[in-house]
Amino acid sequence: MANKSDNPITEAEDRFVTAWGQMGSAWGISRTMAEVHALLYITGDALCTDDIMARLEISRGNASMSLRALVDWGIVLRTHKRGDRKEYFVAEQDIWTMARAIVRERLKREVEPLLASLHEIRDLSSKSGAETEAIEAHNERIENLVAIFELIELLVQRFVSPSGEGLEAAAMLLHQHTGERDAEGESGGAGEARS
Repeated sequence: MANKSDNPITEAEDRFVTAWGQMGSAWGISRTMAEVHALLYITGDALCTDDIMARLEISRGNASMSLRALVDWGIVLRTHKRGDRKEYFVAEQDIWTMARAIVRERLKREVEPLLASLHEIRDLSSKSGAETEAIEAHNERIENLVAIFELIELLVQRFVSPSGEGLEAAAMLLHQHTGERDAEGESGGAGEARS
């Protein structure tokens, strides 16, 4: 990150970028990709590749690869400024739209390939023709995995629908449920149920 700033907003932005980068790395995406996204999101500004390179102290290649991936994910958009030939980038600012895009991308990259492999494994083990206990137990384990990941895929598709209301509605329901549980705990209701 560029030099420490006397500006508290810039310092806060830099700390956010670092934290977001660490989180991204823990989630299995490039730290730099997460930091580029964080910078664009937290500043709310349209920045060109040179601006991003200078602020994050990264190479042009690293900035370009990260921006391309973020555009592919649908959480960063290309834009232009009148009178300027440079290409600028701006992050999606609606947190729910951003969350839906990230969840969709993770589903596509993680759950869908796993499901395809599980289906192939299931089909392969079913071809043996023998009905031994070991094969039945094996097939049951595979079927259980297929069932849970198909359910996850269905839930994600439902909550990340094009209308965009599913994920937010689910989060609000969970928040409401947690709030009700917390209120019961404060009134003593939850404590009585546990004893």
